[in-house]
Amino acid sequence: MRFNMKQTYIIHQHHPRLLLFFAGWGADETPFKVYHPANSDFMVCYDYRTLDFDSSGLDEYKEVNVIGWSMGVWAASQVVPQLSLPIASSVAINGTPYPIDEHLGIPPAIFRGTLDGLTGASLHKFLRRMCKDGAAFKAFLEITPRRPLEELHDELAEIEKMYNKLLPATFHWQEAVVGSNDRIIPPANQLQAWETLGTPVKQTEEAHYQEEIFRRYLQELWINN
Repeated sequence: MRFNMKQTYIIHQHHPRLLLFFAGWGADETPFKVYHPANSDFMVCYDYRTLDFDSSGLDEYKEVNVIGWSMGVWAASQVVPQLSLPIASSVAINGTPYPIDEHLGIPPAIFRGTLDGLTGASLHKFLRRMCKDGAAFKAFLEITPRRPLEELHDELAEIEKMYNKLLPATFHWQEAVVGSNDRIIPPANQLQAWETLGTPVKQTEEAHYQEEIFRRYLQELWINN
């Protein structure tokens, strides 16, 4: 049985513009429900066991703004070029189009170690490393995605398979954001990836997951825009 990646509207009020957000591995909409971009519909995409995407209904938008975070940067890079959307802006946050790469993403041995050793305890440790500090982690645990561990394992395995099989993505990102305290995807590798692609980079001091980043790019950016 074929299925699509999950696509959940947080706001669906038929605004003329859409904020299309590709979240990271293991995500669902839960951590992102609190953000409300002004004068915009808002869709969260996740679950990359497949890159099949349901584009029905998207032709109603006059403007689409794409944001990818973490593994969502790769997913968006693969999916968006096939959709013929009126893209007004695109921002990649703490991710690259080359998620499993010694120099441009997560080193393959580390990715494979995460996949082979995935347990409830190792996921807990991964999420802790994703956050800035203990307080941020505690706050994240209140809104952490509630997906079964087996599903997360399958998602990671499918990402590895698809990444090794698919041609490199052709999507042109207008801006990349790289947090110097990212402990999931080495910041030096992110910078190298974007330099290779000629993408302008905004460097911050943020961690891989940090509420301030999402508040800025999923909400505040759109207040006067």
